[in-house]
Amino acid sequence: MTFEGDDKKAIHSLRVSKVIWPILIGIGVVGYLFWKQFDINEFNKIQWTKGAFWAIVLSIGFMACKHLSYATRLYILSEKEFSFLKCIQLIFIWEFSSAIAPTAVGGSAVALFALAQEKLSTARTTVIVIYTAILDSYFFVITLPILFMIFGPDMVHPGLKTLDFSTVVGSALLSAYIFKTIYSTLFLYGLFIDSKKIRSLLSAVTSVPLLNRWHTKAVKLGDDIVLASGEMKGKPLRFHLGAIGTTCLAWIFRFLILVTLILGIIGGLERGWHVVMELYARVQTMFMVIMFSPSPGGSGIIESVFGGFLSDYIPVGVALIIALLWRVISYYFYLFAGVIIVPNWLNKIISDRHKSEQERTTSTE
Repeated sequence: MTFEGDDKKAIHSLRVSKVIWPILIGIGVVGYLFWKQFDINEFNKIQWTKGAFWAIVLSIGFMACKHLSYATRLYILSEKEFSFLKCIQLIFIWEFSSAIAPTAVGGSAVALFALAQEKLSTARTTVIVIYTAILDSYFFVITLPILFMIFGPDMVHPGLKTLDFSTVVGSALLSAYIFKTIYSTLFLYGLFIDSKKIRSLLSAVTSVPLLNRWHTKAVKLGDDIVLASGEMKGKPLRFHLGAIGTTCLAWIFRFLILVTLILGIIGGLERGWHVVMELYARVQTMFMVIMFSPSPGGSGIIESVFGGFLSDYIPVGVALIIALLWRVISYYFYLFAGVIIVPNWLNKIISDRHKSEQERTTSTE
């Protein structure tokens, strides 16, 4: 049983052996930073009380809520062609593929492959992948300016009085925001207004000699947008509201995992409940800045910038303790879960394909 073309690439990207690199990178960076930054005196100040324990439990609960929100979104976008349990399984595969791919790449190719193996139509599969990309991007594009109007430059970095785009953080934030705005708006226009214009634009732009190497993929993307646009016509309002609502919930729960760990273990609520929203805004901004990390799942990059972004909430000497707890709950969990789930799922797919080929061979004899 063999896979070809894009399917073969998707299978290759799901290899369980790829788990090793993000783990090694993460351990290497954490080990170095522990050696350079860890402060035993600051660590001894942490009160490992029942409150800290329940903060960890609540963070795990938010992790589960995030996963269920993504599964519900998939259930809505598939228009209930998948059972809810199947959606939960597919989100594990989607998250695993994102965890072993650079954050700049994500798991879209694997998502297309995974959905296609579940006998979903090509049009609906394309809708799910493109529409989720739009929804995820617009969550940041819309909410970040709102948060900035409320909390000001301090939400970007500790003690920041004005937002300077000439700094590393400022330029990274601006670049990520502009990129997300442009590509999500193009997708949105293509999906709901004029898909053929977007296909023509993608073809024309990549016909330039400098960009010609991406021409074939751009044309394929344009064709996918045209196909998805036809599938989206006539969808009821509740379909879109459900997709938007579950997207917002998923991202909010994702950020609350870290917010809860920090406030529950380090403290800060004594300053007032407003600190929850202030910290939430900082965490969301940090995610935006590191969103295009070249390492698998942002491994190593996230751990190295974590303490600097949150130094006014977490003493630098113990920032890695919180970072490690957070990454175990929200990242390494998917790596280890994927090691169990993905091979079993792939074996079932291969077995089903083999049976189908045998049935076709038998029927032609």
